[in-house]
Amino acid sequence: MKLGLQLGYWGAQPPQGVGELVAAAEESGFDAIFTAEAWGSDAFTPLAWWGRDTSRVRLGTSIVQMSGRTPTSIAMHALTLDHLSGGRVVLGMGVSGPQVVEGWYGAPFAKPLARTREVVEIIRQVLAREAPVTSAGPHHPLPYVGPGAVGLGKPLKPIVHPLRADLPIWLGAEGPKNVAQTAEIADGWIPIFYTPKSAGMYQPWLDEGFARPGARRTRADFEIAATCHLQVVSSAAEKAAVLDAMRPFVSLYMGGMGAKEANFHKEVFVRMGYGALADEVQELYLTGEKDRATALIPDELVDDMHIIGTAGEVREKVAQWEETGVSTLLLSCRSPEEVRSVAELLA
Repeated sequence: MKLGLQLGYWGAQPPQGVGELVAAAEESGFDAIFTAEAWGSDAFTPLAWWGRDTSRVRLGTSIVQMSGRTPTSIAMHALTLDHLSGGRVVLGMGVSGPQVVEGWYGAPFAKPLARTREVVEIIRQVLAREAPVTSAGPHHPLPYVGPGAVGLGKPLKPIVHPLRADLPIWLGAEGPKNVAQTAEIADGWIPIFYTPKSAGMYQPWLDEGFARPGARRTRADFEIAATCHLQVVSSAAEKAAVLDAMRPFVSLYMGGMGAKEANFHKEVFVRMGYGALADEVQELYLTGEKDRATALIPDELVDDMHIIGTAGEVREKVAQWEETGVSTLLLSCRSPEEVRSVAELLA
C-alpha cells in the first residue's frame, strides 16, 4: 500500500503551509503528491510550484477536467512537467459534471464515455510521437475542418520529444460503464467514495474492462488510488467528533453537488444502498436546509468512507482497504507532524 498526499484544490485563498506538508511527505516515504481543480485553481500550476522542491515523490493530478483544455494541451502540460520532474508525472483526468462543463467551460457534456476515450487516444498519440497527431473526432477532430475552419490545419507532432511514451494516465470514474472503460484504456483508477463495503460492487465492472480485447492493463498492474480521511483518535468521544466533522462533506456530495436530475455523486450512494437517504438529503440540501440534510448522514456511512480509530484500528482498516485492491491511499493531512505520524504508523 502506497500513500499519496492529497492537496486538493484551493478555497477562496491559496492555502498556507503546503510547502512544509510536501517536504514532510517527501521525507517520510509518501509515494506521491496530488493536486486537483474545480472552477478556481488549476491542477498543474500548484503541482509544478510545490513539486519543484521534491526529487522522489510522484506528481499527480486528481483530477484534470478534460473539458478545460484540448487533449493536445493536456498532453503538453503533462510532457512538460514530466521532463521537469524527471519522469514523475501521473496524469489523472475526469469528465467532471454538466454544471461545470457547460456552465464554466462552455462546452457540451454529452457522451462523456466517448469523449474520454477520444481524449486518451489523442494524448497517447502525442506522447508516443510516432506520427503527426490526427483524430477523426467527433469531439476533438484533428485537424479541425468544421464550421469556421480556414482549411489550413496541419497534423503535427510535438516539438519536444516526450520523456515517456507510457506516462501513466489514471481516470476518475463512477458508473459501471465508465469504470469498465477505465479498466480497459487507463493505467489506474481514481474512485470517489470507494470503501471496503462497496468494493465488491466495482469488481465485475473492472473485470469487464480488463477482459476486453486490447485492454492496456491487468488487475495485477492496474493502480487504484482511493481518497479518504485518515485520523488516529484516542477515545470514542474523539472519534464521534471526527465523524461529525466529516458528515457535512458527505451531505454536500450526496445532496448538493450537481443538478437534482444529474448528480453523479449521489448515484454512487444510491448504488451503495442509500437510495432513500440520498433522495431525502438532496431534497433538504437543495432547499437550503443543509444542517437538516447533514444530520441525516449516519455514522456507519461516514465511518465506512474513512479510516478513523485507534492506532490498531487504523492499521486494521488500512489492511482491509488494501485487500480490496487499493494500491494507493490519497490522504489529506493538516500538518507536517500528521504526515510523519501517518507514515510512521503505516510503515
